Order: sequence, then C-alpha cells, then structure tokens
Amino acid sequence: MKVLKIVVLLVIFFTIGTIKAQNWKISENYNIAFSNKDVSGVFKEMSGSIIFDATKLSSSKFDLKIKVESISTGNGIQNKHAKGEEWFDADKYPTIEFVSSKIEKTDAGYKAIGKLEIHGVKKDCTVLFTFAKKGNKATFVGKFSVDRTDFGVGKKGNDVAETLKIVATIPVTLIK
Repeated sequence: MKVLKIVVLLVIFFTIGTIKAQNWKISENYNIAFSNKDVSGVFKEMSGSIIFDATKLSSSKFDLKIKVESISTGNGIQNKHAKGEEWFDADKYPTIEFVSSKIEKTDAGYKAIGKLEIHGVKKDCTVLFTFAKKGNKATFVGKFSVDRTDFGVGKKGNDVAETLKIVATIPVTLIK
C-alpha cells in the first residue's frame, strides 16, 4: 500500500512539473501605438509568439517582432523619413524585437522583463501589462517608454522629443 501511495505521488508530481503555460495566437486586430509631443503613429505589422499562463509565470514568454517598414504616422513624407538611415534605417534594421526572460506578477497586473532590440541595439526593458481573459480569447495591454537616442534612432536634441510612449494592445486566441 505504501508503494502504491509513493507511485501515485510521483505520477502527480511529474504531471504537475510538465504542465506548460498556454500558447496564444496573436489576432490580426492588434495595435502597436507610439507617441510623444511631436509625433504619433502605429506599427501595422507584428508577429511572434506568446506563451502565457497567469498560474505558471515561470514558463511564460513573449517573443515579438515589429516590422519597421510598417510604421505609419499619417504623413507619407514623415513615414519615409522615419524609415530612412537617420532614424530607424529599415533597410539595415528591418525589425524591432522584444524577447522576455522573466514575467512577474505586480499589484496592477504583470511585468515582462527582457531585451528590446531597436536599430541593432539591445537593451534591458520592462513592459508593464495587463491580461484580460474571456473564454479562449484574451487581451494583453502593455505600456512602457523608450528613449529613442539610447538605441541610436535620430540624434539628441533633433527638435523631436527623445522619449516615446508605447502602448501595445494585443488580442489573442488560445491555441489548443
């Protein structure tokens, strides 16, 4: 009887240990918006993977890529300028990427800690986010700020504010 209990406990332990966080498919109606006092806009193309389970944060991970060429400020000349060598240099650096290394619970939601790569420069970044789930659908809303000059985007004091506020709204569907 004692052996049976030990076997059952081992099976339960190994089953719990192998439970993985949930995989989510990014829906097409996401919104990656940026703004400061001088310019605002969106990036229209994003891809990547989201593995997230609020009860299994240690297995959760974000790996997201934004296509620089998809920048839209509502002004064609401004878009062309933003994609050019002085700013994002989309030909040389076609993506902006965020890869999390750790996700933690906060009082207001969660935070994803990881590396943000823009313009070929990788820096530590923390994204505060909320997660609202309804059935097999959910929405992540992340907020953070970036100093563009830390990543070599444009020059300091270039008549454009250096800090950009980023708001990413990402609806997802659970992959079963």
